[in-house]
Amino acid sequence: MHAGQIVLAPIVSEKSYHGSVHGVYTFRVHSDAHKTQIRQAIEELFEVNVTRVNVIKVQSKPKRRGQIKGRKPGWKKAVVHLKAGQTIEVFQGAQL
Repeated sequence: MHAGQIVLAPIVSEKSYHGSVHGVYTFRVHSDAHKTQIRQAIEELFEVNVTRVNVIKVQSKPKRRGQIKGRKPGWKKAVVHLKAGQTIEVFQGAQL
């Protein structure tokens, strides 16, 4: 997979924005990507050095609208720790 296919989108929330101050960034990633692919993709896209990657599978949730039952799809997110002093510009202009 190409780096742009692995990293789908940054996750911007209060918790992830607070982590970005400390060099920790959160991304939504492809469900088949593993830690090594995520590390290489982040380093290629943003030209930073990654020290650690944590991967979390977000489970699907049951949803209901009237009598129709279904499930929202699950997804995968990655928490990426950067080398000290490095930042990713995507999170710098976020307004919460």
